[in-house]
Amino acid sequence: MMIEQEDEAKAFCASLTNSTGIARLERFAELLKLENEHQNLVAKASLETIWQRHFADSAQLLNYVPRETSPWLDLGTGAGFPGIVIAAMKADCEVVVVESRKRRIEWLERLCDELELTNCHVEGARLEQVESFEARVISARAFAPLPRLLELSARFSSINTTWVLPKGRSAAQELSELKKAAQSMFHVEQSVTDRDAGIIVGKYRHKPRHRA
Repeated sequence: MMIEQEDEAKAFCASLTNSTGIARLERFAELLKLENEHQNLVAKASLETIWQRHFADSAQLLNYVPRETSPWLDLGTGAGFPGIVIAAMKADCEVVVVESRKRRIEWLERLCDELELTNCHVEGARLEQVESFEARVISARAFAPLPRLLELSARFSSINTTWVLPKGRSAAQELSELKKAAQSMFHVEQSVTDRDAGIIVGKYRHKPRHRA
């Protein structure tokens, strides 16, 4: 299945949540369009296809995550993707979103209040400053190149952690840049919103560094 129209994208999201989740996404869309006039959260052209480009693109990650999995850690959330979308669609999932830019942090906090996302916590800091905890899901839409992403966030993962990393057209290339042992832990899934985009999925069994 390839989503190519806004109505298809909205129906796809509806298949993964309930009426409350869809209502929250509708409100999210309204707020995003208003806020985008004050700060460049997303490309203006993408607002015309917000359900396909942003909401369904985020929601598809749920298809690769075990049900009732929590907490979910989203790195470099920016305008709210995919972390806020996941929190809006899954009220029973604890979501922690990390963002270091001041205006984005303020936007995310307002957004959580407006959407009444009591299951979402905004960590307004650089990832290096966030206290470690075990995440059951780690996502990152546009955070850092894959090797650097794994290096920075491995301390939040365990053998039970599922990684879902939308990487666009660079997915296969970035995966090939990992060492062979790490490459074998991941694979690339086809995005349902872009024929040329991929999602890196897997479980990262890393060896913790030991201090001397």
